[in-house]
Amino acid sequence: MSERNDGKPAFTEETIMIQNYRDLTRKEMEAIDKDNTIVLIPLGALEQHGSQAPLGTDSMIAEAMPRYVKEELEKIDPDFPMLIFPVIPVGLSVEHLNFSGSVSFKPDTYYHMLYDIAESIQHHGFKKLVFLICHGGNRPVADVLSRQLRHDFGIFTFVLASGAFLDPQVQATISPDNHWDFHGGEMETSMIMAIHPETVKLRLSETGYKDGGYKGKKILNFSGDAAISWMGEDLRTSDGKPIGIGGDPRGATAEKGGIIFRRSAEKLAKALLEVRDWDINA
Repeated sequence: MSERNDGKPAFTEETIMIQNYRDLTRKEMEAIDKDNTIVLIPLGALEQHGSQAPLGTDSMIAEAMPRYVKEELEKIDPDFPMLIFPVIPVGLSVEHLNFSGSVSFKPDTYYHMLYDIAESIQHHGFKKLVFLICHGGNRPVADVLSRQLRHDFGIFTFVLASGAFLDPQVQATISPDNHWDFHGGEMETSMIMAIHPETVKLRLSETGYKDGGYKGKKILNFSGDAAISWMGEDLRTSDGKPIGIGGDPRGATAEKGGIIFRRSAEKLAKALLEVRDWDINA
């Protein structure tokens, strides 16, 4: 078996492990078992997360989550067949464009950009892709694209949410006096404190409430059976100032962020094991 410059064995169809897609040479990529190797594509965003958290919150999470997932998977299968694609740092963030610094693709641009990436990857023979959703606004396009790629190329594109925000252990990290936790709130702020604490300005935190046309509504909501998509301006402080986040982030801690990352990684690892075992010939 040939060796890399660092002394580690080069990829062969018998030697597969979790690696960064960008780190491989062309020859190493040629040797990979494309039928069984998963290409994980983290989808981030560049958008406001309140007064306390950085614009790059979602992309920072998209960079860190695969590392936590790698740790979980290697406990189970040291040779887990997966390549981690570079984070896509901009996504669909039109709901935040009226807040300074937010950047967004248009839906059709985002669709075609991801389509082109997936088409290139499948051209080299890969059969399994995973879109790791690290910004909820990216999910609708990823879902549509998943089906279209299966139709057009016969490849299997799985869509996995990165944050297990509804998991009881994760929900338990929310401070008892925090009335609600949504975009840019306590949980996301905790996650950034766990990986990039220098970017968080917790002293500047403000609490966001669901307001605008949603105020007082019992049926219409952000999503669900009866919904209208929300905009950042619908989240306001108690005195009516648009703040673009949900809840009170002041209870965020790095310890809580670590819990969220680890629990989310545990659940993602279980899903990825099923992706590994998905029969592409069934």
